[in-house]
Amino acid sequence: MKKRVFALLMTLALLAGLTACGGGSGKEETGGDALSLALVVADKFGDRSFYDSAKAGCDKLAADKGVKLTTIECNGENHTAQIRNAADSAQVVVCVGWEFYDVETVAPEYPDVKFIWIDNATSAPVENVLNITYAQNEGSFLAGYIAAAMSDSGVVGAVGGEDADTINDFIVGYEQGAKYWADGHDAEIQVVHNYANTYTDPAVGKECAIALNDQGADVIFQIASATGDGVFEAAAEKGFYAIGVDSDQKYIDEDVIICSMKKEVGESIYAAVSELLDGDASRWGGTWVADMSTGYIGIGYGEEGSAQQVPDELKTQVEELAEAITSGEIKVDTTR
Repeated sequence: MKKRVFALLMTLALLAGLTACGGGSGKEETGGDALSLALVVADKFGDRSFYDSAKAGCDKLAADKGVKLTTIECNGENHTAQIRNAADSAQVVVCVGWEFYDVETVAPEYPDVKFIWIDNATSAPVENVLNITYAQNEGSFLAGYIAAAMSDSGVVGAVGGEDADTINDFIVGYEQGAKYWADGHDAEIQVVHNYANTYTDPAVGKECAIALNDQGADVIFQIASATGDGVFEAAAEKGFYAIGVDSDQKYIDEDVIICSMKKEVGESIYAAVSELLDGDASRWGGTWVADMSTGYIGIGYGEEGSAQQVPDELKTQVEELAEAITSGEIKVDTTR
């Protein structure tokens, strides 16, 4: 009975939202009776990848569906308290980052609130929590293949935000993709990586990238959120190529960023909440793995008209590899 009542309320919220005024800017409300959604990020916006992707998806919900959006930046602290702060005033709480592991104990305290935990999963199913994880290893396989193909030195690199399962899931896929290219071209490839141990310090990212470049890496994959901006700076200064992460980051510096491994965080949030507004809460109480087959993982080469370094022939090979991964012909290594 409670589930049917909630579904009816969600439908009514959508109808009300469609007649409300549109505004999609972060902390502004969009209308009186609209579905209220709180987006809580572990650090802060402005990374132009992971957190900003989540916000873009929520802004789109505000603009398209009339959702009333509020945002909370934790700035690296008080994650559990901020989950509760969000749940006190919102019908849906989206937690972005591994730091929100207490959601599995907090969520049962708020049975009438729906939670989405991005990039991680609870240790056991929680009825009102939807975990969304991503097959970043699959997209990173393609990034590694491109990196190896574009390398002149035979050494490619990756800068990770920290030594953790999620980051290492990128790295194992990247290494496998690079070696797949080498095996198919009777070539040698070396993959080197290091960890910045921060997601918010571009200066550290730059140091890490230069250290890898000193080892010979002439294509470096940034897997470190805002810290990765320093990888791009190093690439521009030292004359090597870089690969972006999570969002299509080529616009940041189209001369050195040859492609990006896209992990469509915002689009997955948009899809899940849209289903909820339509009265379908079937995803909650489980984990949704957004992978290449669903279109939430892939490679981006920038907007039309941007400078292109990756040749069309290589792009075609990447498309064929994506199909092989989707079909199961290629099994990509994972830490999960």
